[in-house]
Amino acid sequence: MTDQTSIDDLLSIMARLRDPAGGCPWDLAQTFRTILPYTLEEAYEVAEAIESGSLADLRDELGDLLLQVVFHARMAEEQGAFDFTGVVRAICDKLIRRHPHVFGDADLRDAAAVRAHWEQAKAVERTSAADATPGALVGVAAALPALVRAQKLQRRAATVGFDWDAIAGVFDKVEEELEECRETLVAGVGQGERVHEIGDLLFSCVNLARHLGVDAEQALRAANHRFEHRFAQVEAGLRAAGLQPGPAVRDQMETLWEAAKAHDAPPSPPDEFNQQVERDELSGQGPRL
Repeated sequence: MTDQTSIDDLLSIMARLRDPAGGCPWDLAQTFRTILPYTLEEAYEVAEAIESGSLADLRDELGDLLLQVVFHARMAEEQGAFDFTGVVRAICDKLIRRHPHVFGDADLRDAAAVRAHWEQAKAVERTSAADATPGALVGVAAALPALVRAQKLQRRAATVGFDWDAIAGVFDKVEEELEECRETLVAGVGQGERVHEIGDLLFSCVNLARHLGVDAEQALRAANHRFEHRFAQVEAGLRAAGLQPGPAVRDQMETLWEAAKAHDAPPSPPDEFNQQVERDELSGQGPRL
């Protein structure tokens, strides 16, 4: 391989790995379903690299994610369905079709007009599919993480006018759902009803995040990171005092937790990626494809 590598090199490597005569036994044993968990994992590792701010990590993780695309395309090519060129052609056609103001003569002068055209184009594509059932929520993948899917369902519903007129109503809904969760503490309420009410509360919180211009998945990931960081400081403080975490040292743990919170740096300004997420949410754009 030369120093001037290209996508053709990666395609050739994958073809060699999947070659029944001398390829890799592990790669040859894979199917779309067995590779799927790795595809999802690599997408999350791209997100983690973005959150870490390391462009070197982002480069490596994007390569890993690209490998997943090439792997799936190679398996499809072996079945005579499509190849990597077909994947590229399909996304190029989609981008050109959905940007007539850039690649054609359509007059879409602001983000709102672009968004309206985009949703209209997606709706036409959904209803023109051979097995399509008309509906604003058709095509929102069930395999998406629950928070992401909730946001997407809510955005889709909002495009046809099913949304709160003001954020005050969203706050009221969250409080209503929280009170209904409290009511499940009474004796005799089954676990199924508690699951139902917690689901409604979480869905309402996602709606609140959307109206505040916050990506719910990113917000919860950030909260997880903060919790991990602070709890690690609690454990370090206990070790320094010769103690182990447990109910017997609950007071010390609470003190160390408050100290960890106090010493945490204030939230940094959103990076360019998160600023764009916020702008998209506030303008109603959100993820496009």
